This record gives sequence, structure tokens and C-alpha cells, in this order.
Amino acid sequence: MLGMVKAFGRIGGVLALILLIVALLRQLVALVGFLIVVIKIAVVAIFVALIVLIVLAIWRDRSRKRREASEF
Repeated sequence: MLGMVKAFGRIGGVLALILLIVALLRQLVALVGFLIVVIKIAVVAIFVALIVLIVLAIWRDRSRKRREASEF
């Protein structure tokens, strides 16, 4: 009887350890997925900001050229 309890105790300990590792890996995968989404959103935001800056630079240059042309 004592041997059976000891065996089940070891099996239960190993099973608990395996389940703990699986749970931690699942959370690690979720964290990595979240970080990848954050990085993708940051890249898109930087790209949009860069496009807006280019459009503003073109618009300012054109308006400056129009002002210079109307002065003469």
C-alpha cells in the first residue's frame, strides 16, 4: 500500500510539473504573439507618419513656390 502511494505521488509530481511547463509555455507564446502585434502596429504607425511628413513637405514646397511665383 505504501509503495502504491509513493508511486502515485511521484507520477502526480511529474504530471504536475509537465502541466506547469505547458501552462508557462502557453503564456510565453501568448506574450510573444502580443509583442509581435505591438511591433507590427509600431511599424505601420511609423510608416504612416513618414508618408504624412513627405506629403507635408511636398505641400509646403509647392505653396512656397506658388508664393514666390505670385510675388514676381
